[in-house]
Amino acid sequence: MAADPRRPGITALSLAGLLAFWSLLAIAGGDPEVLPPPWRVAPLIYAEAASGELARHLVATLRRVAMAYVIAMSLGMAIGMVMGLSRRANQWLDPWLIVFLNLPALVTIVLAYLWIGLNEVAAVMAVALNKIPTVIVTIREGARALDPRLNDMARVFRLSRLEKLRHVALPQLAPFIASAGRSGIALIWKIVLVVEFLGRSDGIGFKIHLYFQLFDVGMVFAYAISFIAVMLLIEALVLQPWEARASRWRRA
Repeated sequence: MAADPRRPGITALSLAGLLAFWSLLAIAGGDPEVLPPPWRVAPLIYAEAASGELARHLVATLRRVAMAYVIAMSLGMAIGMVMGLSRRANQWLDPWLIVFLNLPALVTIVLAYLWIGLNEVAAVMAVALNKIPTVIVTIREGARALDPRLNDMARVFRLSRLEKLRHVALPQLAPFIASAGRSGIALIWKIVLVVEFLGRSDGIGFKIHLYFQLFDVGMVFAYAISFIAVMLLIEALVLQPWEARASRWRRA
């Protein structure tokens, strides 16, 4: 399916509408200290970028996002495959899955800091533990949807387990993996900000906490918008094309 050539223009117009709505709210409020307009926030972003502070904290947050993402996807895919292919494993592990799906992220973060300490290991593990259950659910459904006829064909051609995984299972699971990955990045970066807010000395969440204490709404907006912009770029340039490519064979 060809990409819609109008999509970039529609996206740009939609974001322009969001900026206009923000500007109208700021003008209606009449107090730039409570809700600063875009033209007040933009110079703050530029100043932080020019000083190097913005890049330093962006890199710290992106590093935590990447580490938690890799851990969550790796463990979630492995456990999800086992639960999807083995009824007995699913019966044993499903209660655990339900518990972790309903465990609030804040509780996981606080317990990780209390048990492990205020360090990087606790921060990354707390984020990963919050994402692993949702990856498991998606991959489990994908494993249950595998076509048994293709598995029979692989058996007839005497493919090895590795060849079955590479040529039979993974192509069918690709849309589910891409979906879990795309939804996962949105959840992980939000939890990373909470982790930094509560117990780290760098990162976007740390800076938001700092300016929250100073009641500097403009700087809170500056750091939040900067990170959102980076994540939107990752979404548009990496995750959306990945998901479209992974699902292409279903539309063929």
